[in-house]
Amino acid sequence: MLAVFERLALDAGRVIMEVFHSKMTVEEKADCSPVTEADRAAEKLILEGLRAEFPDIPCVAEEEASEGIKAPALGRAFFLIDPLDGTKEFVKGNADFTVNIALIRGDVPEIGVVYAPCSGRFFSGRPGRAETITIGEDLTIAGRRKISVRDGRTPLTIVASRSHRTPETDAFIRKIEAAEIVSVGSSLKFCLLAAGEADVYPRFSRTMEWDTAAGDAILRAAGGTTKTTDGKPLVYGKRNQTHDADFANPSFIATGRVSGAPWF
Repeated sequence: MLAVFERLALDAGRVIMEVFHSKMTVEEKADCSPVTEADRAAEKLILEGLRAEFPDIPCVAEEEASEGIKAPALGRAFFLIDPLDGTKEFVKGNADFTVNIALIRGDVPEIGVVYAPCSGRFFSGRPGRAETITIGEDLTIAGRRKISVRDGRTPLTIVASRSHRTPETDAFIRKIEAAEIVSVGSSLKFCLLAAGEADVYPRFSRTMEWDTAAGDAILRAAGGTTKTTDGKPLVYGKRNQTHDADFANPSFIATGRVSGAPWF
């Protein structure tokens, strides 16, 4: 399954980069967020691939959801797909957008890939092993290296959203003395923690499960955690929520190995 994820992510990345280097058309969705032909083409490619390989596993994908296509009954396992996470950065010409594909099993993100086609950074995770993948000039996999979270350092390195900073995020950062701040877009924030390049990712603005599942799977495979602000693990497959839409996440804090964390 992970090999299929990796192949589809690379293929989706090719489609996305063709649009990135052309004159793209940007539309506005019902929630006022942008969408481009790259989002739709990449999602179509990924969904066709997953449904052909794994016809019995339901798919939940961002653009289908935004178009009002009702998500199927999920069962114990299902896929979450964000074909182009960081569309705002993509439209601005920034490089931090990613392709995200994840398997959820029993409300836990179990397998995931995150591919940043502009920079070539590629991460994957499965239970017990997270890797960074080297992409060759022909856009095929040329090598792999195991990664893991690091022990928290002084000062801690916090990764924060470039487009979604909130007063709550700034207040959280102020609580951590002498923290070093790195701004990066999309699900790469989880991956920097997984690769031992950062320590904490606080998120106090709204996300959807397809935004976080793949990066979260990689972080957990690397030894990290993602918890809600009451200290409970972030779960997936959330539907019929009285306070928010299906698949919407609460605030959360993702971490590597940070001893004596002051925020729970």
